[in-house]
Order: sequence, then C-alpha cells, then structure tokens
Amino acid sequence: MTATLESRLTELEVRFAFLDDAVAALSAADTERTQRLLALERTFREIREELAAMRVALGHDMRDEPPPPHY
Repeated sequence: MTATLESRLTELEVRFAFLDDAVAALSAADTERTQRLLALERTFREIREELAAMRVALGHDMRDEPPPPHY
C-alpha cells in the first residue's frame, strides 16, 4: 500500500470514528428529549385531570358561563 493510500485510509477511519461518536451523542440526546417530553405530557395530563376535578368540586362548568359581552 502506498503512503498516500494509507494516509487517506487513516483519515477516513478518523472521520468515521468522529461520525460514529456524533451519532451516538445525538441518539443519547434524542432519547433524553423523548423522556423529558413524555414526562411533560404526563404532568400536563395530570394537571388537566386535577383542574377538571376542581371544577366539578366547585360546581363550575364553563358551559354555564354567559358569553362575553362582545358576542
């Protein structure tokens, strides 16, 4: 193998290793973001359920409200 071909092959191996690390980092970041999004969705759902329960407990139904004056 010539020196030029060997150096090109080494450069490709270095680039491949860098890209492999970048893909692994992006995959880890994506997994973390997905977990955070799922946690936020779960929290949002719980808050909506609590709000609905509070409205029922207070006897407050939005449909019973008169429309705003601009209607």
